Amino acid sequence: MNATPKSVVGVDTAKSVFQLYTVDKETGEVINQQIKRAQFLQWFANRAPCLVGMEACGGSQHWARKLQALGHEVKLMSGKMVKAFVCGNKNDSADARAIYMAAQQLEVKAVAVKSEGQQAVLAMHRIRQQLVKVRTAQINELRGLLGEYGEVFGTGRKAFDSGMKAALDRLAERLPAPLIDTLRDQWNELARLDERIVRIEASLLAWMRQDRVANAIFAIPGVGLLTATAAVAAMGDAKAFRSGREFAAWIGLIPGQTGSGGKIRLLGMSKRGDVYLRTLLIHGARAVLRHAKEPGPWLKQLSQRRPPNVVIVALANKMARMIWAVLAHERAYDKDHVSVRPHAAAAA
Repeated sequence: MNATPKSVVGVDTAKSVFQLYTVDKETGEVINQQIKRAQFLQWFANRAPCLVGMEACGGSQHWARKLQALGHEVKLMSGKMVKAFVCGNKNDSADARAIYMAAQQLEVKAVAVKSEGQQAVLAMHRIRQQLVKVRTAQINELRGLLGEYGEVFGTGRKAFDSGMKAALDRLAERLPAPLIDTLRDQWNELARLDERIVRIEASLLAWMRQDRVANAIFAIPGVGLLTATAAVAAMGDAKAFRSGREFAAWIGLIPGQTGSGGKIRLLGMSKRGDVYLRTLLIHGARAVLRHAKEPGPWLKQLSQRRPPNVVIVALANKMARMIWAVLAHERAYDKDHVSVRPHAAAAA
């Protein structure tokens, strides 16, 4: 964060009515008031530049961009972080006060404010993700319904499609025609879902080819179209993270820990942050581990002494650090690059 602004305002956003909490630096007056949505920007328009804290929830990115355009500094925070500062009963007034307090804590990390273009890419990812879920659910539903009549299929989409037509022809001889027509419509709907998913992927590919940043990380092994576009859009400004480890921690690819009395015990993955991006990185790491002809000495040694899933998560963590390094240092990916600590480089 920059130097401490003159004043801090905590904002609890909602659909129609917002709650504002601030303390006047000169008089000490506590301002805890509701304001209508239409008057929200007007309230900030004539104020001196200040730090505005908000939870990173629906619509917060839009308001953050608007407030930044007015010259204010915005700190978006995870709701989980803000919750620790709620005292007493939970209501809009208490939430706004908690946001006000959390915004002033250096330990509470900010969520990057994204541009409309970055949000558009993430929106396409969300729509594609939902279509994939619907397609999977529809296939499972058809498998279950046909299984009730003795028709089963092999694992995978190809086996399902190849056996579906013959199964419907056999069932048509003994089941009502309306049911067969409904099952066939459900099956044909899968092709339409496929087409919509392909169109979204084509749009993402066109965007990636025009974006220099996404192209730079696309060269990293295990980083495909979806991972490259999602990482660039979700990260925002790479320099907002101090290191690759901080970026990996933001995604949730580092161990959680618990401790007391000076004894620290490491747990499994913390699983914080963006679930979607973390899933893409883990799938990419799994593909590298399975298909790489020359995995490299680091990966070979790790595979010999740790379980496969641990190796996959470790590789995903390394991929996240490489993504941050490529973007933060604005350089092309080099598989032979050797990292050097700053103090070691200065000594040399």
